[in-house]
Amino acid sequence: MPERLDTPRSTRRVLIRRPQIDEDASGKISESIARFLGTPRFIIWLTIFCVAWILWNVDIGPDRPQFDSAARGFTALTLVLSLQASYAAPLILLAQNRQTDRDRVQAEQDRQRSERNLADTEFLAREMAALRIALSEVATRDFIRSELRNLLEDMAAEREDDKDDQGKDREPSDKDPKKARRPRT
Repeated sequence: MPERLDTPRSTRRVLIRRPQIDEDASGKISESIARFLGTPRFIIWLTIFCVAWILWNVDIGPDRPQFDSAARGFTALTLVLSLQASYAAPLILLAQNRQTDRDRVQAEQDRQRSERNLADTEFLAREMAALRIALSEVATRDFIRSELRNLLEDMAAEREDDKDDQGKDREPSDKDPKKARRPRT
């Protein structure tokens, strides 16, 4: 019977299981190697290694066994450096991918934080506008002072008017109460 394309295959039992590799652990290892490959210390050690290799295999000084002759152009050294480069390049790319993922997450968090800050700023602006509107209806210190000054002036004017009115209503005898109460003889 032919297999149907719309149904998944049944899982098969495997005699030898694939090793489970933690991607995060391998990513951390690749990052640490990539970081080391980008340091001046690595360049210095690689330079020391190459100089020692060349000095050992050059026909200068005492006779010693040479494993990579200068006549053949240091073929073994070239192969060793090529092997190192072939392993370094993918490790550097893995580290860059992880850094890109971290940057993406950081950018998303920054965007969310910016949105929250914008919302907070807009809320505060609305609140300040509401306070300004509310304060425009509240009496200010200068307004209260001017109103009190006007009231004091009005009260002083009324007192003056009352004094003037009381003086006109009374007769001259009324001004001196002792004279007004004495009986006439």
